[in-house]
Amino acid sequence: MLKMPQQEYIKFLREAEGCSVSEIARQVGVHWRTAKRYADKDNWNEQLGKRKSSSPVMGPYMEIVDAWLEEDQLLPRKQRHTGVRIFQRLQAEHAFTGGQRTVLSYVKQQKSRMALERAKTYERLEHPPGEAQVDFTTIQVSRDQQLMTYKLLVVSFPYSNAAFVYPTPAENQECFLKGMTQCFKEMGGVPRRIWFDNLSAAVVHIEKHGERQLTEGFQRFCAHYRIEAVFCNPYSGHEKGHVESKCGYAKRNWAVPIPLYENHEQLAAYFAEQARQDRERPHYAKGIRIAELWEADRAQLLTLPEEAFEPFRLSAAAVNKYGEIRFEGVAIPLVGLVPPGSEVLVQTYWDRLVILTKEHQRVREVPRPYTGKTAEVPWTQVFTNLLRKPRSVGHSQFIRMLPEEVQVYVGVADLALRKERLQALAHWCSVYAIGQIAQVLQTSPSEATIMQLTAALGLVQVNRDIPVAWDEKLSPPGAQEVASLRQYDRLMGVC
Repeated sequence: MLKMPQQEYIKFLREAEGCSVSEIARQVGVHWRTAKRYADKDNWNEQLGKRKSSSPVMGPYMEIVDAWLEEDQLLPRKQRHTGVRIFQRLQAEHAFTGGQRTVLSYVKQQKSRMALERAKTYERLEHPPGEAQVDFTTIQVSRDQQLMTYKLLVVSFPYSNAAFVYPTPAENQECFLKGMTQCFKEMGGVPRRIWFDNLSAAVVHIEKHGERQLTEGFQRFCAHYRIEAVFCNPYSGHEKGHVESKCGYAKRNWAVPIPLYENHEQLAAYFAEQARQDRERPHYAKGIRIAELWEADRAQLLTLPEEAFEPFRLSAAAVNKYGEIRFEGVAIPLVGLVPPGSEVLVQTYWDRLVILTKEHQRVREVPRPYTGKTAEVPWTQVFTNLLRKPRSVGHSQFIRMLPEEVQVYVGVADLALRKERLQALAHWCSVYAIGQIAQVLQTSPSEATIMQLTAALGLVQVNRDIPVAWDEKLSPPGAQEVASLRQYDRLMGVC
């Protein structure tokens, strides 16, 4: 079809110049039939005729191919259909009689259309199913009657309001990637698109124009799970407001009262169960159970790779003259394992350190230092506060942290006796550890008095304040040599 100016020129030559069709065809350089069509055309209204099918052969098979291409978005790239494979399957399974070129052309067209649709969705900053947001929040947990500061990694889905969480001892890269890996395992897939804050575990530096220099470990993690990572603008946490709200919700509902645990696996299982139960409640706006809406999110997840990503960092360390290396301010002894002055490699995982020789031979494995850091509960203050309201003992979250023997001892029904015991515990805790108090209560009879228990506690640390040898020089001369106590015992009839 000629362009509109050419059509107008042909009509001008016919009407104004009186040229014949042959002359017009020669001057314009078109076929005489084309020249005649526009030279004698009277109706210039735009005609909307019935659109012919551009793919009459592919028509019955378009839905089949579209379904395969949509499902391919959930699979690793190497397991997706190629155009040739789709042609082969159409021939084998659906008796397709068209040519391979027809199939390849349609597949290319559909892939371009699907990519354009996804781009438009993201430009509108909507949150379609399968899109997630990630953030950390700080919580307090209790282990062995002591407090520990933990980080709770929260992965939330704005579409369904579902969340998956994992507790970690810190917010470093190893903990961050380990938590993400565990959340993927729990949800059974990988979100297509994830919004992140500019956390140091993922972002090294933000350039002037918003470009981000990512850590190598995070780049490998995204490539491993085929994630599209999206980062908020600096100081713009509202751009991932859903996960911000979910972090506060998790702290208020799942970390109150303070969770008690014996090992990390137990703590992780506790939070996973809390998140699972939360998905059974109705959505705050849609009125449908979150678990039902989550099915739409889960249907859009990418499949998990065959092997999980194992985050670790490899660094070098020098063995000093004392036969130890320094890591995060803590000395790790290697005496007898590696000679002083040599260099070792430290394989840093989220929870442990693996010491290797330069030839990658394992030397030693130790827990990562921060995994043992705790904070003492101010037990003296706790018991002093309870002394003012002894009836609140049964409702105190701190009492739940105590060993069972101490809980029974302080939970006596008689309020007067309870106050006496609270006062005694307030004093004991300023001198002895909770474990020592529990040990004495366990071995003493139930009717033992406070005085008897105090004496028993003194025997636990009998030499705590008594020096091995004491040279007393304050008494007057001659008064230092006193009679043996056995003589007094005889006078009293003890012996």
